[in-house]
Amino acid sequence: MKYTLFIEPLLDKVRIARKSIKSANHWKRLDFSHVPTLFGNAMPKSGSHLVLQILQGIAEIAPFRYVNPKPLRTITAEGRKRTQKEIINDLKQLKAGAIGWGYLTAKPEYQQYIEEHPNLISFFVYRDPRDRLISSIFYALEIYKGHAQHNYYSKIPMDDCIKTGILGRDGPGLEYLPDTKTHYDRYIEWLDCPSVLSLRFEDLILDQEKSLERVLNHIERGEFRIPTPRNEAILNIKHAIQPKKSPTFREGKTGKWREYFTDEHKKLFKEVAGDLLIKLGYEKDDNW
Repeated sequence: MKYTLFIEPLLDKVRIARKSIKSANHWKRLDFSHVPTLFGNAMPKSGSHLVLQILQGIAEIAPFRYVNPKPLRTITAEGRKRTQKEIINDLKQLKAGAIGWGYLTAKPEYQQYIEEHPNLISFFVYRDPRDRLISSIFYALEIYKGHAQHNYYSKIPMDDCIKTGILGRDGPGLEYLPDTKTHYDRYIEWLDCPSVLSLRFEDLILDQEKSLERVLNHIERGEFRIPTPRNEAILNIKHAIQPKKSPTFREGKTGKWREYFTDEHKKLFKEVAGDLLIKLGYEKDDNW
């Protein structure tokens, strides 16, 4: 364990150094100081690996130094909540021209850091809470059997899994599962952060070209310009998006919650989540 804790950060630094050298050779430049820092943010089970693939595509069309191999997380693999200082330090490690990604909650301190660093360009991806809930259940049941909820979910019917996803579950460390509203409350304020571009997962799937255009425009909001012609740039990013290569890919479809939610689930969801779906723009009222 101690060996892993020592060697993994070292290997990450080696990977980053190699990527930086490769990028410097490709773009014929050693100075990345005028290239913005890019951070792709997403809620868990809301398209984070889609975000990563988009970022990898962006690294092919503009002179970014590297894509960070590991995501920024607010909770460790052991279930410890990381401190604000640790997370801010992770953001500070992203130098000019670097690309990071992860699951950053919308604490005022993190919003303030991004607002105070205009060279740090960020976009945030969120998803229909109902689809995210179903996706998280299948992830724990079928894809990652080491998931903290796997044993619990595997012993109860899908009906109860969905109820648990809505209501949450008390438990130690990673076994704790927040209810749907509490989970979204941790991230939803990104939608009101002026310098952060918010994108719906569904739009990245169903209206991909327009969504990617928005991302590229956001990157060029300052003086930096992407050297690759726009049409070619979008094609390259679309080529990089290959959901089936994601280790967490199951179906990648939208609206699948309708196949699993019963009237009882809908009633319970409305009671717990309140007007969450209306705030996020997925429903106009409670008549769904």
